[in-house]
Amino acid sequence: MADWDINKKKNQGLKKEAERAVIVGLVTYNQTMEQVEEYLAELDFLASTAGAIVEKRFIQKLHKPQNATFVGKGKLEEIVEYVENNDIDLVIFDDDLSGKQTSILEEHIKRKILDRSTLILDIFANRAQSAQAKAQVELAQMQYMLPRLRGLWTHLERQRGGIGMRGPGETEIETDRRIVRDKISLLKKRLAKIDQQNAVRRKNRGQLVRVSLVGYTNVGKSTLMTQLSKSEVFAENKLFATLDTTVRKVVFGQMPFLLSDTVGFIRKLPTHLIESFKSTLDEVRESDLLIHVVDIAHPQYEDHIRVVTQTLKDLNAEDIPTLLVFNKMDLYRKRYFDEMLDTETKQEIEAELVQSKIKQNGENVVFISAINKENMAELREKLRIMVTDMYEVRYPHQTKFW
Repeated sequence: MADWDINKKKNQGLKKEAERAVIVGLVTYNQTMEQVEEYLAELDFLASTAGAIVEKRFIQKLHKPQNATFVGKGKLEEIVEYVENNDIDLVIFDDDLSGKQTSILEEHIKRKILDRSTLILDIFANRAQSAQAKAQVELAQMQYMLPRLRGLWTHLERQRGGIGMRGPGETEIETDRRIVRDKISLLKKRLAKIDQQNAVRRKNRGQLVRVSLVGYTNVGKSTLMTQLSKSEVFAENKLFATLDTTVRKVVFGQMPFLLSDTVGFIRKLPTHLIESFKSTLDEVRESDLLIHVVDIAHPQYEDHIRVVTQTLKDLNAEDIPTLLVFNKMDLYRKRYFDEMLDTETKQEIEAELVQSKIKQNGENVVFISAINKENMAELREKLRIMVTDMYEVRYPHQTKFW
């Protein structure tokens, strides 16, 4: 995981060999057991993406997290016993921990302690390829680390007495804080320069209509990008397979437009990460049309829609025209259709599903399977109509022969 000792070289992700992990979540007063189980399932997937193997999940009901140990005394003892008896390497908590909590938990459990934000930052650090993505991730890591420096200085807490011990320790912490602040300032300047270069690049693209793929992570945006642009785009069944924005020029008939694939959204995405990636997400803000891709086969897809909608609102992009694309219909049938159902009944169920979503979201809705190229013709036609309408608005006095 990310190593917060600034005198050491930053690690790039988890160790090569799979680490054995347990994950921990709380059911607080404003959450249900079902919600927390879904969050932990996602945390499990995050851990798997980072290269860990999750052996067990621990859930406790508490009104609010404990200030020192996050979980209660009994649950902590249960975790310690399991970790000691099952050769566990790390313990991952589903909510952010303070530096003090991390330090106390490490003393009790004697294993590496991570929280959700640290895990996501680790995945981003491992996936970052471009200079921009690497700088964005490093900035998020530094911003996350800064308020936790004191709690992470565990070696100072083990010192007992001694004249002159406290002063130098505090001076050393302040020195680290100054170094971290300077690094944050430097990274912000570097990203501002990259952002200026990107702005010039976007300006030089001319007056082509811009279309961006958005959605929850791992819903199939990159696969759809490949189908629409007829070019190979990296796609993988892991969270955050795409960090850098990919832009392709697409032509339907004689009508050109720019299609962008962006980083996926997720619940509890670290605030610093959203702030660091805002320059990358300028592609979304400056789009003329959004294609919101949804994994219809996921049991919590409606919650995913809410997360993406809220993130778009945070980016001031909620008013951009949107085409809602429900992907993975092949997987939906496999998961939810009984094998004994006849074809006619299946078609009726699908027709009802389509009508309910159109009634709920309007006419700009398409159901597809990008991996099987199912219903791609309808998607292309809806997209063509929407893009054509935008050109007619943009060039009202010019005759278009798209």
